[in-house]
Amino acid sequence: MDWTVGDDGGWRARFNNTGWTDGKIFRVGDTLLFKYTKGQGQHTVVEVNGADFRACNLQGHWLGAWYTGNDVVKLVKPGRRWFICDVPGHCDGGMKMVINVVADIEAPTPAPAPLSWGL
Repeated sequence: MDWTVGDDGGWRARFNNTGWTDGKIFRVGDTLLFKYTKGQGQHTVVEVNGADFRACNLQGHWLGAWYTGNDVVKLVKPGRRWFICDVPGHCDGGMKMVINVVADIEAPTPAPAPLSWGL
């Protein structure tokens, strides 16, 4: 599935307060599209680890960074993913998002054949 982060509102200030991720299931193979105003002092998308996410550490270890304003992030493995805006003050103001990516659901295992009692 292709997800537009924030729907029509996009990736924006105080994003963490919108509840956009509530009730959504993100799966391996899905993509996230971050739409925002690009440019100096506007917005960015940076993937960080959990500790840097919680601290809004803009100098932490970045796992990825995007700056186009129309950024596509493919979800390639299960686990937590943390995203922030690295413009000073934006992450602290709530421009951050955490998601949990689950493995793609496999087809259910067929039920065993009924027992034959030799009737």
